[in-house]
Amino acid sequence: MRKLIAGTAAMVALAACTFTASPAIAADAPYDVLVFSKTAGFRHDAIPVGIQTIRDLGAANNFTVTATEDANAFTTANLAQYETVVFLNTTGDVLNATQQTAFESYVRGGGGYAGVHAAADTEYDWPFYGNLVGAYFHSHPAIQTVTARVQNRAHPSSAHLPQSWTRSDELYNYRTNPRSGAAVLATLDESTYSGGNMGADHPISWCKTVDSGRSWYTGFGHTQASYAEANFRSHLLGGIRYAANRAKADCRPETGYTAIYNGSTTGWTQAGPGSFTNSDATLSSTGGMGLYWYSAKQFTSYSLKADWRLTGDSNSGIFVGFPNPNNDPWVAVNQGYEVQIDATDAVDRTTGAIYTFKSADVAARDAALNPAGEWNSYELLVEGQRIRVYLNGKLVNDFTNTDPARNLDGYIGIQNHGAGDQAAFRNIRVKELTGQPPVTNLAQGKAATASSVENASYPAANAVDASTSTRWSSAFGDPQWVQVDLGATYNISRVRLLWEAAYGSAYQIQTSANGSTWTTARSVTGGNGGEDDLTGLNAQARYVRVLGTTRATQWGYSLFTFEVYGN
Repeated sequence: MRKLIAGTAAMVALAACTFTASPAIAADAPYDVLVFSKTAGFRHDAIPVGIQTIRDLGAANNFTVTATEDANAFTTANLAQYETVVFLNTTGDVLNATQQTAFESYVRGGGGYAGVHAAADTEYDWPFYGNLVGAYFHSHPAIQTVTARVQNRAHPSSAHLPQSWTRSDELYNYRTNPRSGAAVLATLDESTYSGGNMGADHPISWCKTVDSGRSWYTGFGHTQASYAEANFRSHLLGGIRYAANRAKADCRPETGYTAIYNGSTTGWTQAGPGSFTNSDATLSSTGGMGLYWYSAKQFTSYSLKADWRLTGDSNSGIFVGFPNPNNDPWVAVNQGYEVQIDATDAVDRTTGAIYTFKSADVAARDAALNPAGEWNSYELLVEGQRIRVYLNGKLVNDFTNTDPARNLDGYIGIQNHGAGDQAAFRNIRVKELTGQPPVTNLAQGKAATASSVENASYPAANAVDASTSTRWSSAFGDPQWVQVDLGATYNISRVRLLWEAAYGSAYQIQTSANGSTWTTARSVTGGNGGEDDLTGLNAQARYVRVLGTTRATQWGYSLFTFEVYGN
């Protein structure tokens, strides 16, 4: 497994931002891919051409390919050579228990998985694999032409695709819908072909994270002809790049958002000079400095998501919390807050910064950022006077407004900065949170217990008292737990932890209806302390606990804050 030195990565990103004249993919640091195509059931005749296609993609895109059907390749030592493993039209039971353990450890520890077509027809009796691939094969009709609806046009495997992608292939139905655990990239429009049985929501490609690892899957790739199609080859390449951690994406599950721009500019108004062109469901900046703002509605607590791309060393931003600017974009500058987009600017006005107010966590930003020419995604989570900035799914800023002259309630807008700056936006969507789980911390002041305490000064109640100066601290051993009784049953969607210097490098978020039988809602490995904001949970429970299994220090577990959100 080749490693990229952080400084080198930053130089590559900086060079891309500074010198790229038009949207282009910067050269990836070299990496290694294992292609696994063992079959214990139906064997696809497209396997050889699929392997050759991946070899060709590797030769053109800086990765080497090792192809095998020998399951003995699945050892801890051997897998460590590869940034990702592609399951290419595998079928049936292809790994024994020892090999499964090695592969699970590889993925959970940060390795990548890319599944192609019949990868969903594989390892039905291995629960980890079922979670990894996202959904198992159910059935398929005859090969025919279909229109796929591309929902996510920021992911590296789908950013190049049209919103309606028409092609011929064998079209899988799945036993379950993967949407609750993955970010869906594309769906099949069952009205355009015969034999679909999943209805209006029929995912065909998706991505997700599994602990520290990444998973990408496409249901396409049955036919030999698929591998000659430019769009499919780019789709496959983008999936491999994401799985190998050479391209970043927000692959958290997503529900409940309303598009305020996905091709239609209804409700949008230009303030000040310049404009945005609207083509291919993409807004592209022209001239400036102006503001394109959503005048149809003001927002209070909400999650705003938007996909964006810069060309070269350009400048733009997303504004929140400003009053009606009429035709003056400086109203947003002077009375709102700008989440900046410009990786080459000073730290308090770089990508992820609250412009001139608070720098992004630059190390976290660099680890999450795609260079100029590639698409990135923001989530701006506004709760009262607090705004958190997520870049490609990773938290890079947490800012609270304390200026009485400003208020995060207000309008949303995007900036066209000037004639020399080229920025594009896609799929701007909002999920209003008023009355929703993130608004109220359900654990605050509730009854808390723990497996142990370091001493009487550090009881479990300190973790749920809303104070960041008091803490629960455990005995110096593994495992340990702290739990809270919410007093009633809620649909738990999020848990936020604020660790002291002694933290858990591996732990589980568990839920229970009765305080005795526990279900794991999220497993974390490779934790590094600080804030862990675990979103996308989906569990009905009265009790929630943090079960620490591996301490990061010689001391116990130590939590300033244990927050639970739900409704």
